[in-house]
Amino acid sequence: MSADVRQVAEGTYLVHGGSTNWVILADGGAVTLVDTGYPGDRRLLLDSLAAVGSAPEAVAAVLITHAHNDHLGSAEYLRAAHGTPVLLHEDEVPHARRDFLQQVSVGTVLRNAWRPGVLPWMAHVLRAGGTEQHPVTAPAPFPADGPLDLPGHPVPVHTPGHTDGHCVYHLPDAGVVISGDALVSGHAVSRIRGPQLLPDLFHHDRARAIASLDVLAGLEGDVLLPGHGPVHHGPVKDAAALARERAF
Repeated sequence: MSADVRQVAEGTYLVHGGSTNWVILADGGAVTLVDTGYPGDRRLLLDSLAAVGSAPEAVAAVLITHAHNDHLGSAEYLRAAHGTPVLLHEDEVPHARRDFLQQVSVGTVLRNAWRPGVLPWMAHVLRAGGTEQHPVTAPAPFPADGPLDLPGHPVPVHTPGHTDGHCVYHLPDAGVVISGDALVSGHAVSRIRGPQLLPDLFHHDRARAIASLDVLAGLEGDVLLPGHGPVHHGPVKDAAALARERAF
């Protein structure tokens, strides 16, 4: 299996891993990496950096939307091997250290095993190391408000609900929103295609996740790069509105 790297704007690439996406923001050889997939996606992650003309040592920072195992997978590897800063919202920093875990339990998944797609998805999770824990030893909060001084100049926007410190990343000049799991366009256990919230069992606080759709609706952009599913083209405010409608 090779990395599925798709350029969606100048210097902006969406990468489809095994079942989770990550984003590369390139500026010359230097890049910002948004999320890192499952632990088992590491080879795909490294291949994706090579595909855009970069390398692990050229990653200026890893930005994490939220510290679930399928997004945090290789963050500590990059930090330990290359000294790469791992940055998150301040409320997500202790989650990345694994001071606590806001993630669906194996028991909850098993109780939902009757749902279409759950068992094949769980088999993939196990193969990809999704039940392993790879805490980040020294995660850090964003150094300032507003655009980060990193390739792509992403703007973190707090969108709690999926986890307390979930953040999306806005690229206003490119009209792109990197939405993590606050707004997705598909998932292995969902029968819906297009903009949606993840199924309820995956959210730490569903009410806050729904409320955060209003935050997303306020971001200007017409390209949505979700944590799961394909790129979505069209006004982000319309995508958020559709996800809210589908949530009820």
